[in-house]
Amino acid sequence: MYSFDPTDEQKLIIQTARDFAAKHIRPYAHDSDEKSDLPEGFLAASWELGLATGAIPESLGGAGIPRSAVTGALLVEELACGDLPLAMAMLVPALVAYPLVDYGSELQKGQILPLLTATSFPRVTAALVEPSMNYDAADLATHAESAGGQYVISGHKCLVPLGTAAETFLIYAAEGGAGLDNVQAFIVPRGARGLTVGEKEKNMGLRAVDSVELVLDSVHVPPSSRLGETKGIDFARVMSYSRVAIAAMGVGLARAAYDYAREYAKERKAFGEPIASRQAIAFMLAEMAVEIDAARLLVWEAAWQLDKGKTATEETYLARMYSDAMALKVTDNAVQVLGGHGYIRDNPVEAWLRHARGLSTFDGMATV
Repeated sequence: MYSFDPTDEQKLIIQTARDFAAKHIRPYAHDSDEKSDLPEGFLAASWELGLATGAIPESLGGAGIPRSAVTGALLVEELACGDLPLAMAMLVPALVAYPLVDYGSELQKGQILPLLTATSFPRVTAALVEPSMNYDAADLATHAESAGGQYVISGHKCLVPLGTAAETFLIYAAEGGAGLDNVQAFIVPRGARGLTVGEKEKNMGLRAVDSVELVLDSVHVPPSSRLGETKGIDFARVMSYSRVAIAAMGVGLARAAYDYAREYAKERKAFGEPIASRQAIAFMLAEMAVEIDAARLLVWEAAWQLDKGKTATEETYLARMYSDAMALKVTDNAVQVLGGHGYIRDNPVEAWLRHARGLSTFDGMATV
C-alpha cells in the first residue's frame, strides 16, 4: 500500500516547485495570457531547475534521478497551481526525454539526449493530437509505412507545444492498423522534406503556449529514426504517463481556482457579512474542496500503479477523465463565486476556466 506521506526528497521537490511557481509563474500568468506569449527569460529560468529531464542517466549527462510518476504528479500539481500554460511550457522537453530514456536505442540517445542536457532550453517537442472530430490516440490518421528501406510518414498534427522554434519533433504515427500496439514514435528533424510547420494556433485557452499544426506530406526518414528502432515503444504506457501528468495539472488548476474563490468569499461582503457565510456559497466551496481531493487521490493511485511497473491503463484513464471534469466544474464554480467580477479579465478565474475547458484535448502534451 502506498503512503500518503511524501519522502524527504519529494518534500524538497514540492517546495522547490511551489517556490518557483510563486516567484516565476503566478506573477506573470495574467500578462502572458493577455500577450499570448511566455514571459521573457521564463524558459531559461525554468531550465535551470532541471525538473523536466532529471531522469536522464548520469552517464548521458543527466542527474540520474529515478523516475517516479508519484513524484512527477506532485511536481506538476504545484507548477500548474501557479499557471497551467506556463507549467506545460517548461515541461515540454520531458515529452522527448522520457520516451528516449525508456525506449531509445543507444544511437538515438547519443544523438538527442545531449540536446536535453545542454545549458540552454532545448528546441524539441512531441506531436500526437490530430485536428479531427474523430481523433483517437489508438487509431491515428497519421501513418508510417516502410518502403524502400525508409519510413514514409503522412498525416496532420495539431497542438504541438513550442513547435514554432522546435528543431526536433517526436512524431507519433500508426504503423499498421488501429490499436495502441501499432502506434510508434519517429524522430523527425525540422528540415525534413515534406514537413510543414504551421503558424501559431489561436486557442481559447493555453494562449501563452506556442502551439502549432504540423503537416507531414510523405516525409521520408531512415529506420534509425523509429524510436527504439526494431523494438519500438510501449505506447499504452506512454499514454498512461501522459494521463497522470494532465490529470495532476487539472488538480493544480482547480486548486488555484478554489483557493482564489475561497479567499474572495471571505473578504467580499454583502448585506454586512462575508458571502462565505451564505449557505449556497459555503456549500459550493465545500463541494469544490471534496472534488479536488477525490481527483488527487485518483491521480496518486494511478501514479503509484505506474511506479509499481504496471501499465495502469484503467487507473490512469479514470484519473484523467475525473480530473478533466472536476477542473472544469471547479473553475466554473469559482467564476460563479466571484459573480460579475468572475467574468472580468482582471481576475484569473476566467482564464482558469478557459484552460480547464481544453484539458480533455491535451493528449500527449505533458508527461511525468
